[in-house]
Amino acid sequence: MPKNNDIKKVLVIGSGPIVIGQAAEFDYAGVQACRALKEEGINVVLVNSNPATIMTDEHIADKVYIEPLTIEAFEYIINKERPDGLIASLGGQTGLNLAVSLYEKGILDRYGVKLLGTKIDAIKNAEDRELFKELMIEIGEPIPASRTVSTLAEALDFAKEIGFPLIIRPAFTLGGSGGGIASNQQEFEDIVHSGLLRSPISQVLIEKSIAGYKEIEYEVMRDANDTAIAICNMENIDPIGIHTGDSFVVAPSQTLTNKEYQMLRTSALKIIRALKIEGGCNVQYALDTKSNQYYVIEVNPRVSRSSALASKATGFPIAKVTTKIAIGYYLHEIPNAITKKTVAAFEPALDYVVTKIPKWPFDKFAGASRKLGTQMKATGEVMAIGTSFEMALMKAIRGAEIAQDTLNAKFPEGTDIRQALAACDDQRIFTVFQALKQGIPVEEIHSITRIDQWFLYKLKKMAAFAAYCFPYGD
Repeated sequence: MPKNNDIKKVLVIGSGPIVIGQAAEFDYAGVQACRALKEEGINVVLVNSNPATIMTDEHIADKVYIEPLTIEAFEYIINKERPDGLIASLGGQTGLNLAVSLYEKGILDRYGVKLLGTKIDAIKNAEDRELFKELMIEIGEPIPASRTVSTLAEALDFAKEIGFPLIIRPAFTLGGSGGGIASNQQEFEDIVHSGLLRSPISQVLIEKSIAGYKEIEYEVMRDANDTAIAICNMENIDPIGIHTGDSFVVAPSQTLTNKEYQMLRTSALKIIRALKIEGGCNVQYALDTKSNQYYVIEVNPRVSRSSALASKATGFPIAKVTTKIAIGYYLHEIPNAITKKTVAAFEPALDYVVTKIPKWPFDKFAGASRKLGTQMKATGEVMAIGTSFEMALMKAIRGAEIAQDTLNAKFPEGTDIRQALAACDDQRIFTVFQALKQGIPVEEIHSITRIDQWFLYKLKKMAAFAAYCFPYGD
C-alpha cells in the first residue's frame, strides 16, 4: 500500500533528558524518523524537552518545540499545530506513555490526530503486565510463573506461595526502573514498593526467578500487511539476572544451535503478529540450553536501545523503516538502504561478529553501587565489528575510553578472585579474564557466573595468547 497522502503534518515525540538507564538511542531514532518523514514531503513538528540532542537541531525537523513532555504542553502544541498524525514509538517509554495518556484523555480524538504505527491496544497489550501475560497464555507462549499485583499485600501473598528469589518488573517503565531481584522478604518489600511508585499504572509483575538462564533478544519488524521479519538476534554474554543494557552482547548469537535459533525466531514472529505491532519490536527470552525450554521475558513495542544496536549491527535502519510503515508503506515497498536493489522485506545476513559493551557513569558517581541487576545503570554503549568474537571484543574494549587497551585489569593486592567472580558488577569480564590467567578451570567459572563455556574458552584462548606474547606482563 502506498503512502497515506492524507498525512501532511506529523508530530514526533522525543524522549526527554538522558538519564541513568536511558542513553542516546532515542535521539538516534528520532533523527531517522524526522528525515524519513521529510523525504516524503511531510511537515515535521518535533517536541523534546532536551535541547542537547541532534533531533532538536534546526535542520532536522520543520518546527521544534523545547517544552516539557507533559499532557498540558502537548495539548497546547497540538491545538496550535493541528498535526494529522502522531508518532510515539520512537521516543522510548516516555513517548509511549504520553501517547497512551493523550488517547485516554480524549485529546487525540478532540483534535482529530491519528496515532500512526503501533496502535494503543498493541501498546497496552505489550506494556500492561497482566494483559501481556494473558496474551502469551492465549497464543501458547511460555512465561515464568508470575502474578500481576497492584498492592504490597497481593505481592506478599504470591511470595509466600512461590518462595524466593523473585523478580519484580514494573509496568510501563524503561530500563527496569523500579524493578529488581529479591532474595528475602525485606528486599522484596522495598523493591515492590519502589516498583509500584515508578509504574504509571501502579502495577508490577512478580515473577519466579530464572536467573542464570541464557538471555537472547530478537529484533523483529512487522507491517500492516502482516509481513514480519527477524532483523537480528542478539545473545547476552551475561545470564538472566543482569539487565541486557548492562550486559556484554554479541550479534548474531554464537552459542545457539540452529534448532534453538529457529525456535526463538518463530516465537518472536508469532508474538509480534499476535500483538499487531506495526514497526520495530524487541522480544527478550530466557533459554535453558539443557532442556531447550524457553520463557518470554518481555516485549518492547517500540524502538529501543537494542533496536539501535541491531540497526547499526546489520545496516537495517529500523527507526526509518518503522516511520515509513507508520505512514502507510508495506515492507516490500521500502527500498533496502544498503543494497538499493532489494527491499526491506528481506532479512539481513551477517558474515561478521558484533560486540557491544556498556558504558557506565561510575567515574562520575564514584560513591554509587557498582552492583548490577535487573535495573539498568549504563548510560551508553560501545559497538565494534570484527571477523571473530575475539577481534570484536578487543576493538570494543579499546573504543570504550575506560583507560584500558586489554582485558588485563589491576586488582587490589590480596583480592580473592573466586569471591570477586560471584559479584555481579561492571568489572566481571575483567575478573573472569584474571581468573582464567590464574588457572581457575572454565567449569568452575561457569558454575559461579553462569556465562556460557563457549565465551569462557574464547577468553581462555586470549589469556593464553597474551601470556605467550607478553610473558613478563604488558
